[in-house]
Amino acid sequence: MSWEKVKLGDVSESCLGKMLDQRKNKGTYKLYLANVNVRWGSFDLENLQKMKFEDYEDERYGIKYGDLIICEGGEPGRCAIWKEVLPNMKIQKALHRVRVNEEMDYRYVYYWFLLAGKQGTLKQYYTGATIMHMPGQKLKEVVIDKPPLGVQRRIGYYLESFDNLIDNNQKQIKLLEEAAQRLYKKWFVDLRFPGYEDVKIVDGVPEGWKKVGLAKIAPIVTGKKDANFGIDNGKYLFFTCAQEPIKAPSYSFDCDAVILAGNGDFNVKLYRGQFEAYQRTYVFSPHNSDSLYLLYYAVKDSMRQLFQGASGSTIKFLTKRMLEEILVFVPDGDILIRFNQNCESFQKKIEALKIQISLVQEARDRLLPKLMNGELRYKQ
Repeated sequence: MSWEKVKLGDVSESCLGKMLDQRKNKGTYKLYLANVNVRWGSFDLENLQKMKFEDYEDERYGIKYGDLIICEGGEPGRCAIWKEVLPNMKIQKALHRVRVNEEMDYRYVYYWFLLAGKQGTLKQYYTGATIMHMPGQKLKEVVIDKPPLGVQRRIGYYLESFDNLIDNNQKQIKLLEEAAQRLYKKWFVDLRFPGYEDVKIVDGVPEGWKKVGLAKIAPIVTGKKDANFGIDNGKYLFFTCAQEPIKAPSYSFDCDAVILAGNGDFNVKLYRGQFEAYQRTYVFSPHNSDSLYLLYYAVKDSMRQLFQGASGSTIKFLTKRMLEEILVFVPDGDILIRFNQNCESFQKKIEALKIQISLVQEARDRLLPKLMNGELRYKQ
């Protein structure tokens, strides 16, 4: 089927976000999205930052329901649809806001970009020798297929139904993670663990417990070559600072570990098995496997405070010394066993939901090219 081809700039208006400049920016502090907050099809809103915006800038840098938020750098073209999860959100210069006109369905345009990103179609619009960018003019020149509006809407509606299911499962995962995090805080921060009423507190530490630095529980290792984890060709999942697993040549690990992005969004993941890590990613594999969940939730609990003290004006980063200063309560065996049992129950549910997500993504990705090239027609 032959569909009309148009330049994105002819069917939308776009705007690059505001430059982060603490010396020049004026106005009121407001939340904004940065490159690290945008995933394919979703937003990570855990560690949003603020900058000053003046009232007249609200229209230019503000975003509305149905706007496509597209990365200018990092992975140019990566995008998601803003659905007003938070009110009055703004964007930083590393992002484009694309608002399509009445000829286009915003969901269809998102899925066109998703397919183009998977197939490498967007690379012809990149600039830069080492760090790739897609400036505003190049974005406007992106040529997209334009089927009839009714067809666009049907395609967008159908593919969105897959992503809604994925989103629901991701929300359940978040709730389970939050439940485990609350349990950690109650037992190991507030010290309201089972039987705490009968335990003496000596110098702020429950009797029989220890309070130790993070490095005592797990060595703080990065993906650097001198860590003796180097390999020539990638064959395992590879975690970048954005924590998006791909396969690439890097440094290999085969262990149960907590993985922390050392800059950007400071994402924390628990991973079991074989994987690889980029040199700006920290890997913690505990000396004692029974400490894995304790380590994971201790690191997550520390991230908000560490994020505030992180170095860097544009891209914040953590140092090894900052991580070494994290102190963790290590309980006696019985409390640790009970904590692990609770966390393992949460984790099994999380892993089952992740399998469902993977299956739904595979089904969507099989249909995506067929719908977008007109090979498969969908009728409501």
